[in-house]
Amino acid sequence: MSEAPHPSHWFRELLGRDGPLPPAAEHLGFRLVSVDSERGEVEGTFQARPEFANMLGGVQGGFLAAMLDTTVSCSVLAVLPADHFAPTLQLNISYLNTAPLGTLTGRGRVLRRGSSVAFLAGELYAPDGTVVTTATATVRVLRVRRA
Repeated sequence: MSEAPHPSHWFRELLGRDGPLPPAAEHLGFRLVSVDSERGEVEGTFQARPEFANMLGGVQGGFLAAMLDTTVSCSVLAVLPADHFAPTLQLNISYLNTAPLGTLTGRGRVLRRGSSVAFLAGELYAPDGTVVTTATATVRVLRVRRA
């Protein structure tokens, strides 16, 4: 039986707080809450600030898409070997309810992973537990040489 791969080095740095968050994730107020590297599942929170609001006072959809892209990307990084990365090829978003400003919770998971492509899914939740946005994503699994 082979040993389980260690998480991607980018993700290990995020987990260990050894490196800074990517600027986009920091802008979204992202904090990783839990990780299940065996199952490829993560949970994180985001801080939807007033400058994220649309004309009606909810969070503008582009910010929600970025939050879900961050969430599902963490799920696949949690299961990839240290020298791998997975840029998003396709992200499909469904806006189900208005997302309020404040803390939103993202949950993401790996649905299926092959050697070069992985399929992911995730949801964003309002503080009251209402699902506000869902996403599916396809990512390309790449081996990256670090300089």
